[in-house]
Amino acid sequence: MLLPAKTEVARHLEQYRSWERLLLVAPMDHAVRGNFENAGYTLCVLMGKRCAREAVDAAEHYLRGGRRAPGDSPATPAPVAAPASATTSVTGTRGRRTPGAVTAFPPPERAVRPGAVPETGQ
Repeated sequence: MLLPAKTEVARHLEQYRSWERLLLVAPMDHAVRGNFENAGYTLCVLMGKRCAREAVDAAEHYLRGGRRAPGDSPATPAPVAAPASATTSVTGTRGRRTPGAVTAFPPPERAVRPGAVPETGQ
């Protein structure tokens, strides 16, 4: 499979990161959001991914020297089990009780409110 030039990947990744930072500063700016989404789409095309997040991860791996082809997916992390309090039991269509689960996401370690600028930790 043909791989993109590393200089092009690096340039588009830097553009994506720049628009990402601007979007965090001004989340309601439609021009910034559009440019951010365009930069993500360009990375998707370059890296052969369907999601901008996956394309960014693949681009970073490729630039670090990894030889992962654009269509290959990285090893998937193990799913996080929902706490016992998040599962419920649902009555099925024939009266049988079938297990159901309420989707529970663990709280982010460092949440950022919309419109707020995240701390860099430096």
